[in-house]
Amino acid sequence: MQFGMPTLIELKSAEACAKLCRELGLAFVELNMNLPEYQSEGFDVARFREIADKYDIYYTIHLDENLNPCDFNGKVATAYTETVLQTIEIAKQLNVPILNMHLHSGVWFTLPTKKVFLFDEYGQEYIQKLTTFREACAAVVGDADIKICIENCGDYEGKRYMQNGIALLLESPVFALTFDVGHNAGADYSDEPTIMKYAGRLVHFHIHDASGRSNHLMLGNGDVDLSKYLDLAKTHDCRAVLEVKTVDGLRQSVNWLKERGWL
Repeated sequence: MQFGMPTLIELKSAEACAKLCRELGLAFVELNMNLPEYQSEGFDVARFREIADKYDIYYTIHLDENLNPCDFNGKVATAYTETVLQTIEIAKQLNVPILNMHLHSGVWFTLPTKKVFLFDEYGQEYIQKLTTFREACAAVVGDADIKICIENCGDYEGKRYMQNGIALLLESPVFALTFDVGHNAGADYSDEPTIMKYAGRLVHFHIHDASGRSNHLMLGNGDVDLSKYLDLAKTHDCRAVLEVKTVDGLRQSVNWLKERGWL
């Protein structure tokens, strides 16, 4: 089982992240495409390869959280899909095994007694667009050893379109699951039934502690039964990002793992 770290806002370059990754004895850095320096356009593959070789690490990639290939505006949906396809090509060149993505919640109308999610209300359009996205990704991945992993964000319960969307994407072997244990805990563990329904498709984990709605806490600083989820990750031979968001929190989380023999 290999552990990695997220891109940290305190560290202003990929090399600074890679250096800390190596110092802490971690295996990979998850590049975050929400940040300007990690955009697919103009991505300097040679430079990132040089950094990986220098520090003996590798990369996974966290796709932009705004990613919405199901947007009802065709030009917007196409732009997001093309961005992912560009990123797959980068992943091939860097031997990146994992692209992590969120399923976008889309827009909702707030009525007096409930929220109406437009992806539920217009389910056929949603599924058609998601199918187009799935097939485009599968075609570009081809036989490369790359998985596009769907991350839970604490919002699976009660959203029919997300349940349908996960099932649709997992019809392709290119897609798999990320289990974010902190997001699950912050949603009163309501993501877990959906994830465990497809437990055989678990490939990636985001490990962080949580307490109530407080999330991304360093390991051992919350209420999550972390050993349970680490055991699950090990059982399914998953990679795991220690998704705490500060250098100090990451150091303490690594120490927590080492004290318990995980690292």
